[in-house]
Amino acid sequence: MKKLFLLVFMVIMTTAAFGQEKMNLVSGGFEVLKDQTEVKVELTFEDVLFMKENITETQYLENRKKQVLDNPKRGEKAWNMWITEWERYKKEEYINYFTKGLNKTYKDILFKKDSSAKYTLLLETKWIFPGWHAGLTMMTAEINGTVKLVETNNHSVVLAEVELNKFDRFVNNDEVVMEYGRIAGAYESAGRYLGKKIKKSLK
Repeated sequence: MKKLFLLVFMVIMTTAAFGQEKMNLVSGGFEVLKDQTEVKVELTFEDVLFMKENITETQYLENRKKQVLDNPKRGEKAWNMWITEWERYKKEEYINYFTKGLNKTYKDILFKKDSSAKYTLLLETKWIFPGWHAGLTMMTAEINGTVKLVETNNHSVVLAEVELNKFDRFVNNDEVVMEYGRIAGAYESAGRYLGKKIKKSLK
């Protein structure tokens, strides 16, 4: 386990210089949040492409199912458990991890899923590479997408837009062995880095 954490630390240090390139403010700013105490958080996971080949989620899941069923040590039961968790993470956990990351690094504003706040942070996921895990070695997940600061009652009013470009900064969790766990870690890390950006812009 210590070797795994050491490897992860080395990956983080190697990629640190590229952190800003992986999360760029492309328009607007967060100044409207100066006097806000609460911001709503939303996350969309629709029509997401996967892998370097840009396959659909349906294709990705078909490939993943075949891998699990073809493994004599796993089989149908393992697949049913995996796909159940996959759907749960999409519907509930990814936004929880993203929100957790935001609240971790910026504590002057409470970021919440269920909120009537004036402004909303909307993360739109476009592409994912789920990474891999092989014992003592692993590759982190990567995310492409945009985070928009919008008016809660009118999402067409975009006040700021941040681009995620193969964002792969790592945050450890108990499910890192699984694809959905590594993706969740990337979402939490994205929240942490975005929280830092917001904090810096509101000083």
